[in-house]
Order: sequence, then structure tokens, then C-alpha cells
Amino acid sequence: MTNSILTPGELVLERILTLELVRVTERAAVSAARWRGRGNETEADQAAVDAMRRELNKLPITGEVVIGEGERDEAPMLYIGEKVGTGDGPEVDIALDPLECTTVCAKNLPNSLAVVALAEKGSLLNAPDVYMDKVAIGPGFPENLVSLDKTATENIKAVADAKGVPVEQVSACVLDRPRHAALIAEIRQLGASLRLIPDGDIAGIIHCTTPEETGIDIYLGIGGAPEGVLAAAALRCVGGQMQGRLILDTKDKRDRALRMGVTDPNKVYRVDELAGGDVILAATGVTEGNLLNGVHFGPHVITTDTVVMRSASKTVRWIKGKHTLLEKFHLD
Repeated sequence: MTNSILTPGELVLERILTLELVRVTERAAVSAARWRGRGNETEADQAAVDAMRRELNKLPITGEVVIGEGERDEAPMLYIGEKVGTGDGPEVDIALDPLECTTVCAKNLPNSLAVVALAEKGSLLNAPDVYMDKVAIGPGFPENLVSLDKTATENIKAVADAKGVPVEQVSACVLDRPRHAALIAEIRQLGASLRLIPDGDIAGIIHCTTPEETGIDIYLGIGGAPEGVLAAAALRCVGGQMQGRLILDTKDKRDRALRMGVTDPNKVYRVDELAGGDVILAATGVTEGNLLNGVHFGPHVITTDTVVMRSASKTVRWIKGKHTLLEKFHLD
């Protein structure tokens, strides 16, 4: 992983885009939050998509969605290949999830987010919508400490040794899925602590960057490849290590990946291969979570909680927005 800082003359993305991206995720989160707990995943997701598209098209960029909600024929979702922005600014790649964890939002459970990453053109992996095997840790560890070629036991022991603690004091985050039954059993047999999450592996991976606050040291397991690219964008901004391998276990998936430029179906991607160059990422909480608070609706004010990060400056900002001009959210 590269930790180089780009000089002002090398920066492709204007600094002002950092705050502009916050507006994009705020609008999407507020629109989705109106559907919290109402059991309608489709309406919640559509509300977030519509708001995010509207705000992205106001940005002074020439943008293309490389990680989106599906292929062109699945519009009106923000599809892969869709052009966004005013067309007056830099050419950029965009990875987005207007509503990560639609089921979580529909049930009003924790850790639903609206997320967008913006990077210089050609620097985000154009990943197909398949599963990805992932391992991630936060900053401050020796390079190549963890690997997908190691077992979960070996990776957790490596983290424990690097921290100078017994494995019982290492906490692993895993999506609670039947496919992870063997992984969960292995971690419990080892004696490490286990944090199972129902959804939201973007937040799960970001949690590894601040284990003193979240209690999570390592993320392990299989989740969506698009979410892996978004999580890698966050790690580029705050530091940390991650490896991802696409799971292309059918000919159809391998053919689809090849059409998107993936020539080696077994390649293990490092964090900077998933998200390289100058990257800005913003995420706004939709429901309450460990990473961010959810949207709060008051009689005359809407409150949002957002984190925005940039890789070039290694800056992380936490922005609590209090919005009294409610008309800007297009709430009917």
C-alpha cells in the first residue's frame, strides 16, 4: 500500500469537492431515512438513488459511475457507466451505494449509510457485482501482516502478536451469514472475540481503523465486491491494510468480469489497487450506528451525521449538520 502524499500541483480533485460530496450523501440519507422501519426496501432505495443522482448532477465534474447499483438496463438506478456531473470539471470515477443495507433501513436496524467515493479517472477497480473475499486491518501495523492466503487463525494471531496481546484480546468482525459458519467456528475455537454484524461490511471494515473506539481489530469474510471498493477508498484515506479477491465461481461471472477488464480471476487486490490515486469519500448515517448517528427529524430542523475523508491529505472530518431550510431536501 502506498502512503505517498500528492503535492498541490499533482492533485486532480479540487478541495471544494470535499464539502460538495457531503451534500450528496446528506441528501440521499435524509431521503432514505423517511422510509426507516416501514418495511419497504424498494422505496427506501429509490428515494436515496433519486436524491443522490440529483445532487451528483450538480457537481462541477465529468463523472462516470464505475461502482453502482447495476447495469444500464436496470435504470433508474445509478447504473455502472452512467455519466453524472455538469461536465465542466475533472474526469472522475465514482463508486457509490445510495443506501447501504436497504434491509437494515427498512427494519430500522443499525449501520445503514449513504456512501459515495470520488477518485481521479481510472483509479477505482471496475468490479462486477459479485462476491469478494476480504481481510482488513487498521493503520499502524507492519506491511503485509494479514493475507487472504493465510487462515483466519493465522491472521488473528499475527494481529495479536503485532499488538503484543493474547488472541483473546483481538476482536474480529464478520457478516452473520450461513456461508461464514466455518469461519465463525474457527474464530470461536481460537478464543478471539467475535463481532457479528447483520449487514454493512463497508462500516465493518471502516471500524477496523479505530479499534480503540469500535473494539474491532480485523475484518474477515465474504461480502459484495462493490462494497469492497468503497471500503478500500475509506482505508486509503485513513490508513490500513486490505486484500480482496473476487469470487468468480461460474463461467458467467468470469465472462462478465472479463468484459469489465478483469483478466486474472484469481488476482488478490491490495487496497491501492482497489482504490488508487486521489480519493474523497463521504458517508452519512441513515440509521443509528457504531460509526455514525442516523438522521434525526425535528419539527423545524433535520440533523445529519457525516464522515468525509481524503487520501491526499489523510484528513478525516466529522460533520454534524443542522438543516433548517428543509425545502432543499425535496420532501413532499
